[in-house]
Amino acid sequence: MNIAIILAGGTGSRIGENSPKQFIKIAEKSIIEHSINAFEKNDNVDKISIVINKDYHAECNAIIKENNYKKIDKIINGGKERYESSFNAVKAYEDLDDCNLIFHDSARPLVSQRIIDETVAALKNYNAVSVAIPTTDTIYKINTTEKTLESVLDRSKIFCAQTPQAFKISIIREAYKLFFESSNFVATDDCGIVSRFLPNEKIYIVTGDIKNMKITYKEDIDIAEKLLLTI
Repeated sequence: MNIAIILAGGTGSRIGENSPKQFIKIAEKSIIEHSINAFEKNDNVDKISIVINKDYHAECNAIIKENNYKKIDKIINGGKERYESSFNAVKAYEDLDDCNLIFHDSARPLVSQRIIDETVAALKNYNAVSVAIPTTDTIYKINTTEKTLESVLDRSKIFCAQTPQAFKISIIREAYKLFFESSNFVATDDCGIVSRFLPNEKIYIVTGDIKNMKITYKEDIDIAEKLLLTI
């Protein structure tokens, strides 16, 4: 069973709006609707759960009702940090031992069917999968105290992470168990936790797409809307 987890627990403070950015409308639908739609119509996805701040469950339920989604399984309380939201989803399926959890940022409304298909397909051979694109920029490693350049990293080996990030539930469950037993690791995403605490577990990289952008700033809204109108 493949379960998509739409991570919508953030407040979108960098957008500067009164409500979370996932409820901003672009191309006639809210950002979160576009993200849910991508998984709703994908034949490889069996269920969808949404992780969202408890104060916005009503708005989320209204969207679900309006769109008559068939795959929605759970609405899960979001956490203060991203890792807390992901872990809440893992806990929500603690009764299952044989399923795949496919985590996706709600703020990436342009995820393609090709990316979802390849992510699910990769889980047949790997226990952990991420989506990423090669960086087009030169990457500096700097001395943060002096703000001076230490080295220039090999760009051919540097990729920018996207979502989905997908896992056999047993793997992500074990990684989070070890993570919470640690006290000196800052988590930025789920693959980072798996990589740190299950270092022998290979994480397969699906080639992403520059269009699979994360809406973070106001300027991103116009870009995403123009891209959505071309689909």
